[in-house]
Amino acid sequence: MREMAVASVEQLENWLENFTEFEKRAAGQKLPWLRRLREEAFARFCETGFPTTRDEDWRFTNVAAIARTQFRPASAAGLSAGDTAAWRVDDMAATLVFVNGRFAQELSELGALPKGVTVTSLRERIEQHPGEVEVHLGRYADTQRDPFCALNTAFIGDGAYVHVARGVVVDAPVYLLYLSTREDAPTMTHPRNLIVAEDQSQVAVIEDYASVGGESVVFSNAVTELIAGESTVAQHFLIEREHLKAFNMQTLRIQQGRSANVASHSVLLGGGLVRNNVHPVLAGEGGECLINGLFLGTGRQHLDNYMHVEHASPHCGSRQFYNGILDGQAHGVFHGRIVVHKDAQKTDAKQTNRNLLLSDDAQIDTKPQLEIYADDVKCTHGATIGQIEENALFYLRSRGLSEAEARKLLLMAFAEECVERMHSTVAREHIERLVSEHLLFTEGIAPEGSAGLVVERTLEEVG
Repeated sequence: MREMAVASVEQLENWLENFTEFEKRAAGQKLPWLRRLREEAFARFCETGFPTTRDEDWRFTNVAAIARTQFRPASAAGLSAGDTAAWRVDDMAATLVFVNGRFAQELSELGALPKGVTVTSLRERIEQHPGEVEVHLGRYADTQRDPFCALNTAFIGDGAYVHVARGVVVDAPVYLLYLSTREDAPTMTHPRNLIVAEDQSQVAVIEDYASVGGESVVFSNAVTELIAGESTVAQHFLIEREHLKAFNMQTLRIQQGRSANVASHSVLLGGGLVRNNVHPVLAGEGGECLINGLFLGTGRQHLDNYMHVEHASPHCGSRQFYNGILDGQAHGVFHGRIVVHKDAQKTDAKQTNRNLLLSDDAQIDTKPQLEIYADDVKCTHGATIGQIEENALFYLRSRGLSEAEARKLLLMAFAEECVERMHSTVAREHIERLVSEHLLFTEGIAPEGSAGLVVERTLEEVG
């Protein structure tokens, strides 16, 4: 016990040193409300520390590797347009590029945005228009319940700020590209995104996390607050494709107004330890929410999806659909929780988790959960775990396909169940291409260390 206590003090000292240095150069350090927000969040993190598997919300995910690592802020890294070309996506309304958590204006493209749309870095908005940011920043993310959310709030520095005025429609998605570079020591970033879509507006935002320049230990702890006004239609896409030494914690907190329609789509392809939190609150009557996701794991990847859907008003509907494909010794988690508050009568909620295990060592923990305090609701949940159907595989091979081609076709069909729910054509086609390439070059998620052989064999069979 004494060793554990000493380790805890050492960790706290490291975080305190980082926080003290951060405050000296943080955006808006002279704003009392922002300084108070950061200090209260850091005090909360110090009070709780990192979660353990004894915490019910974290029982399937051990974050000890993060807790015992002494991270330092990622350094500024200069990347050229050529360095980032492979990661960019065409036909976006705007593209914001962040390198090691810092906004890279020279790599970003704002395009010709419609009148009433603001897309910029959060740091810039804090410094130039703090009143706009104060109205929403930190009002919804739950720093009391989630230590990682508290840690992010303490280190609010940069990220994306997207504001869409009442009645404005943004036809193409806003693309947020977060790139981490290789460094000699473990580094951390805490991206903070604020998306405000006013009444009767429409917008789609893509968050994409990737690595450039080789592997090193990086910790990305991101929080996004999405506020959807009355009758607003909003789509949010998360793509995680970092290298396997990356720790990635993601929190999406959605606040929905009356008759708002919001969709969250998550695609987890990379990262060594990933936690994806999606927390919508249907606060206005008649709201609709879709939570849709796909996670593909191999090697020793750990991919945790935690859904917490709150029905706070009557006549609202929510749908959760998550599919997982796991090979090697990968570990997947789906923990879906639907909470129906007392006044949320006529709630209609459904939760479904489907999983394919491609090896004997792959593991999935799935826990659909309902908490219902109203008496006039329709709520269902279910989960399935299986393997590739041998009869279907035999049928495809009898039609002339190689085993690799047949496996990829069946896995792509399974993944396509989630991809086809994405209504943004640009985002859907981009994600479909990423998933297809991922499955092709790993022959159905090959074990870690065999990727090179798989690529050669697959290309020979296909060609």
